[in-house]
Amino acid sequence: MKRLRLRNQKQKIDKKLLFTALLLVFVGLVAVADASAPQALNIFNDKYRFLKDQLIWAAVGLIALFAAAKINYRFWEKIALPFFLVTILLLVAVLIPGVGMKALGARRWISVGPIFFQPSELAKFGLVLFLAKLVSKKKPSVLFFIPLVITAGLIMLEPDLGTTVVIASFGMILLFASRINFFHFAALGILGVLAVFLSIITSSYRKARLATFLQETQDPLGRSYHIRQILLALGSGGFFGVGLGQSRQKYLFLPEAANDSIFAVIAEEVGFIGALVLLSILTFFIIRALRTAKHAPCVFSQFLALGIAAWIGSQTILNIASMIALIPLTGIPLPFISYGGSSLISVLFATGILLNISKYMVHARTKK
Repeated sequence: MKRLRLRNQKQKIDKKLLFTALLLVFVGLVAVADASAPQALNIFNDKYRFLKDQLIWAAVGLIALFAAAKINYRFWEKIALPFFLVTILLLVAVLIPGVGMKALGARRWISVGPIFFQPSELAKFGLVLFLAKLVSKKKPSVLFFIPLVITAGLIMLEPDLGTTVVIASFGMILLFASRINFFHFAALGILGVLAVFLSIITSSYRKARLATFLQETQDPLGRSYHIRQILLALGSGGFFGVGLGQSRQKYLFLPEAANDSIFAVIAEEVGFIGALVLLSILTFFIIRALRTAKHAPCVFSQFLALGIAAWIGSQTILNIASMIALIPLTGIPLPFISYGGSSLISVLFATGILLNISKYMVHARTKK
């Protein structure tokens, strides 16, 4: 056992996973520099303003990635409960006037001096961590519902339906993988669907988004404007795109061009082929993350890796699905690519944890 332990300590991280993450960060920086230039020039008279911000966040995220890759994954099991409780307190704090920042009708940010961050991004990891701990300790299935419902409920109050759906998605994946009682799982799923339905019919803003999704051709200059500009961008790109840097929609026609809608700008410039390449890279990242989960050395690390893969995977699917009008617009960023510090740093930090777990995959195979 001692020799085996020493041999495990010499194992290297999954270099393919690391290279893919670095490649996605690079692609994201190029995309943000391109898509944000007109808006940055219009607002700040500096077309590189958003790129400068993203470079700083990428640097912080990469530091977090390499730091997390050095920390043994067992450390996170020890602090799972207090970490989760801290994220819940932050989600409560963001709802308090004077603490949470209100913008565009939502309270999603907390400022610490010049730094702004979204507690919901931290809550994604906190929930993954705590659910993995519960599964590893073989706790009663009812205990799985409580943290999931509390986290989703607080984020819904911001309101942020897109992030709520992401959390519900990876939470349900983890619960299903834990072999929870089927009737409990089905009951939670039905309650989740009812909660989403109620949140839509009780909000004029969400009802308008649903109506836009169902009737895209109506009110093209009003509530259907955003999705129509996205579809125009995708259609203009064709198979090979209009050329890098040649997007028309980024010139203040497409809302959130560097944020939630950045995929539309990418697809316009590099076309269907280029967009497919980007989706292939994202898919490869998720496959490597699932591979890490499959060969992880213990139940906790398996579910921690699975939760991170499900989180990034579900967020990617929901963003792309909303861009191609398969679902209503969700307002969530594309992992690694969209402009925004909270999302980029949290995803890179989670990738670092995956890299640390990947060091022990040989040990898992040896055990088998």
